[in-house]
Amino acid sequence: MRATIPGLASPHPIGHTLPALYLDDEFTQRFTAGLDEVIAPVFAVLDNLPAYLDPMTAPIDFVDYLADWVGAVRPDGMDESHWRAMVAESAALYRGRGTVTGIADQLRYTTGYDLEIEDSGGTAWSARSGGGIPGSPTPSLEVHIHAADPATVDVRRVESLVAELVPAHVAARVIVSEVQ
Repeated sequence: MRATIPGLASPHPIGHTLPALYLDDEFTQRFTAGLDEVIAPVFAVLDNLPAYLDPMTAPIDFVDYLADWVGAVRPDGMDESHWRAMVAESAALYRGRGTVTGIADQLRYTTGYDLEIEDSGGTAWSARSGGGIPGSPTPSLEVHIHAADPATVDVRRVESLVAELVPAHVAARVIVSEVQ
């Protein structure tokens, strides 16, 4: 939360901008100095606005605000540096939302697991009409997670994330296997 910062000097003191009549008035100068202390953090934020808009350099409470802009939700237990990276990549991640690559990237960022995704779809082209239709008629998706210890994988959490990421008509399942 942005607030006053004791002792922060204003780069544009109000008292110095007043007409000459008030420059020597002690009460007016003390009064405007109090206003300077209140407005100085506003100048500090505006002077450093590019740093506030970059999730890697912004204060953590502002990173949460930036996350709201891009629709990112911080999963439970995610550390600060990982959260900053996820917010920084959110626009790119959401461009691929609903695609196999987008789902895989989002899951990797969110969970950190090594995974592969298989889907039932496919694409093909033919110079002649009447060619075969690729893929399966029933849309489905399988998320294969490879872990040294499968017991450490929070399958319910991954299933919940997958349910949020895949299109509503696609049946999805999560399969955890041990790395050989």
